[in-house]
Amino acid sequence: MHVHARGHLINTDILRRALDAVTAGGGSYRVVSFEIGRTAEDESRLVLDVEASDVGGLDEILQNLGALGFSPERPVDARLESVRCAGVAPEGFYSTTNLPTRVHVGGAWRSVADQRMDAALVVGVHDARCVKLRDLSVGDRVVVGLDGVGVAPDTRTREVSDFAFMSSDISSERRVEAQAARLAELWREHKRRGERVVVVAGPVVVHAGQAESFAGLVRRGYVDALLAGNALAVHDVEAAMLGTSLGVSQESGRPVLHGHMNHMRAINAVRGAGGLAGAVRAGLLGHGIMHACITSGVPFCLAGSIRDDGPLPDTEMDLLVAQAEYARLLAGASLVIVLGTMLHGIGVGNMLPASVSFVCVDINPAVAAKLCDRGSSHTVPVVTDVGLFVAELADRLAEPVGGPT
Repeated sequence: MHVHARGHLINTDILRRALDAVTAGGGSYRVVSFEIGRTAEDESRLVLDVEASDVGGLDEILQNLGALGFSPERPVDARLESVRCAGVAPEGFYSTTNLPTRVHVGGAWRSVADQRMDAALVVGVHDARCVKLRDLSVGDRVVVGLDGVGVAPDTRTREVSDFAFMSSDISSERRVEAQAARLAELWREHKRRGERVVVVAGPVVVHAGQAESFAGLVRRGYVDALLAGNALAVHDVEAAMLGTSLGVSQESGRPVLHGHMNHMRAINAVRGAGGLAGAVRAGLLGHGIMHACITSGVPFCLAGSIRDDGPLPDTEMDLLVAQAEYARLLAGASLVIVLGTMLHGIGVGNMLPASVSFVCVDINPAVAAKLCDRGSSHTVPVVTDVGLFVAELADRLAEPVGGPT
């Protein structure tokens, strides 16, 4: 069978991965044609003739190639089946990836909207879109099988590919200054173009003593939305009100007497004020990350979990509502940065199309590896101490957005 792909096939490593996918699946290939772009901006075009000893093996190879952006040279229309039970897709439904996708219907290709991972592909009268299983309605026409589905290769910009090349081996053997400088440059460029940058942060930012560094980035206009859990806000408030984080002094780095109670006292104070905004208005919360978000008008969502103390009144404990709010705040983002949170980082990675620049900063290489394993192959991993990294970023982004560089 002839399959084809177009895009930056060489410098994104798609060519090697495609040939490996064929041989690893027990198949063979013949290059029918290969037009290589003359410049770094030009796309390449490749046509392969793929064979396998049995139909099942060929189907598996084609599925793996499809995830890399290859599609049959002569596409057939997608097979559609109607949803019979709300929230339940037909058997064998196509589960989407985070790569730009098209569906062949009525002899023509349609672009798929709301691209994300792990959704069903619903075809309307004039459109096609990704829909989470729980949002399927009776009568929705869902794509079943692989026929008629085309996936485009990774469309990251060259600037992100350059940054990824510096970090892609998921190694800690990189100078934090160089990595921070490159991300600061990328971050500044996105803001210069008027694009949205969303940060997903864990409490390690506070534990490492960098709440004020991060708050400065918020006040200077570099953060368009903050996604986190209850813990980030709790320990940020604890640090702002009591000078500790998890009962450890932010000044001396030593546990304080009865410090284990401090985060609960912070939660109680915020609950008494009716929430974080109330604590700011009452003068209880005078600095820190949440203070910067509230006074700067930066939206945030705190997604709750079963382990949360309190929780804060602002924490959304309904998981489905929190997911929807995360998705709303991520809409239109061009750069998403994860700082020290595996849980929320993986959750956000699953919501994003591959066209969004996605940077994960964590001291644990397993976090970046898990993101890549879960399908967020566009992740740019930076394995380093999150506290040092945030401090470096704050120094390099010391001017407000639009100010001198």
